[in-house]
Amino acid sequence: MDDEFNMSMRKFLKQVGVTSQQAIETALRDASSDLAGKQLRARMVLTLEGTDMHHVVEGTITGPKA
Repeated sequence: MDDEFNMSMRKFLKQVGVTSQQAIETALRDASSDLAGKQLRARMVLTLEGTDMHHVVEGTITGPKA
């Protein structure tokens, strides 16, 4: 793969990581405090226009301590 492709992919993935973390933090901050310390299921779905790609990443996030 060429350098331009690698740089554009890295830029996209960095944006995904940063904005996703901010969205999760906001959602947990706005949610009820009964989520404190609980295991929360998370899912990220990635698609790529013009392809049949459908990539799913699942995991758990521990809610922040109260």
